[in-house]
Amino acid sequence: MQKEEQLKETVMQKYSEIALQDKATNESSCCGSGCCSTEVYNIMSDDYTTMNGYSADADLGLGCGLPTQFAKIKKGDVVVDLGSGAGNDCFIARSETGETGKVIGIDFTPAMIEKARANVEKTGFNNVEFRQGDIEKMPVSANVADVIISNCVLNLVPDKDGVFKEIYRVLKKGGHFSISDVVLTGNLPDALRREAEMYAGCISGAIQKDAYMELIHANGFANITLQKEKQIVIPDDILKNYLNEAELSAFKAGNTGIFSITVYAEKPVEKVACCDTDCCK
Repeated sequence: MQKEEQLKETVMQKYSEIALQDKATNESSCCGSGCCSTEVYNIMSDDYTTMNGYSADADLGLGCGLPTQFAKIKKGDVVVDLGSGAGNDCFIARSETGETGKVIGIDFTPAMIEKARANVEKTGFNNVEFRQGDIEKMPVSANVADVIISNCVLNLVPDKDGVFKEIYRVLKKGGHFSISDVVLTGNLPDALRREAEMYAGCISGAIQKDAYMELIHANGFANITLQKEKQIVIPDDILKNYLNEAELSAFKAGNTGIFSITVYAEKPVEKVACCDTDCCK
């Protein structure tokens, strides 16, 4: 438990700093971790700029996918965004759910919440709000969300099983989630696992892809679908901060892969037991 709290404190400190950085700095590093590469390109993030509702002020370049693009949000839906940051996914979700829906962003970093609330003030939207809290213990009632989204956040959380249990609790029956995240195939070198900086940078907190998918299944979700998958290639000048030449060569020659995935799943609608001979017709 102490280790988990230490990791969460590391992430909070790092993302408090990230809230003050510009998008270009965040995009050219590992999820904003600050391990800047001379190869300046988006290591993980996808381009949001053409999506309806996009807010440049709310885009910190921290994502690893476009979950809102796949989330099947309808007019009037209640949408919850886990790890909402400065609010970009929330504003895009709001463009889908419209004036009759509601969007709730949850983030545990006070600096991010402050930034997101400042951004929503600029929009004048009265159906987008941001709540500070842990996504393992969401400040949201049970059975309220039609859709839950998240972008490159669960990999930062030590208790991923706890997050999926909370997602199940908060979704309505028949509701669904679309989550972009970082997963692994094979084993990361110990040096990467040990580095708190890389943990805050999304990589060392990632778990095996098979284990990630099994967590979703074990928590009762149905119609689990891998909507998108892409390999993430970390430049050598970042990896050299953590690996010597021999370790770097072994890493690149091995079977370890780092992937961004977007996963969809539904909370099942419970079947109603028949109470007489006519109800099942």
